[in-house]
Amino acid sequence: MSPEILERACRIIGDLTPMSGNCGTLCGAACCGTDEDGQGGVHLFPGEAERLRNCEWVSSILRDDLAPVMTCEGCCDRDERPLGCRIFPLTPVRGKNGRWTVRLDARARAMCPLTASGIGGLNPDFVKAVRDALREIASDPEGDAFLEKWHALEEEYRKPLW
Repeated sequence: MSPEILERACRIIGDLTPMSGNCGTLCGAACCGTDEDGQGGVHLFPGEAERLRNCEWVSSILRDDLAPVMTCEGCCDRDERPLGCRIFPLTPVRGKNGRWTVRLDARARAMCPLTASGIGGLNPDFVKAVRDALREIASDPEGDAFLEKWHALEEEYRKPLW
């Protein structure tokens, strides 16, 4: 995916966050670090690993089935953070019209207190910006394929355990 598309997607979101102010103060920045077993991290969009590899606040970048997964110590340069961090607690979903839109990420329920209010409890400008940024990513065939894989993985988390 072209770095320009990734950059445009990040600019679309800009400084918008799920709520006015730092939502990390509500949960101790639970989404910004790994759990006690070192599990967690954020999937990187195509091209992000190369951009983030030399950031001193990045702990590791490992490969999994979807994409590289980055971990950090919970304190980053917010202007350089990955797109997956910028869109949390939202996740891509293809709408009935075939266009990408967003919904709450099933994985966010375990750590993000904002999910209790549903998507309507989030800053509407943030929700719109994330949707628009994902559509920008989808304008590139590699980006669209990545969103499909991301969505399929997230669907696995929505399945009942029994």
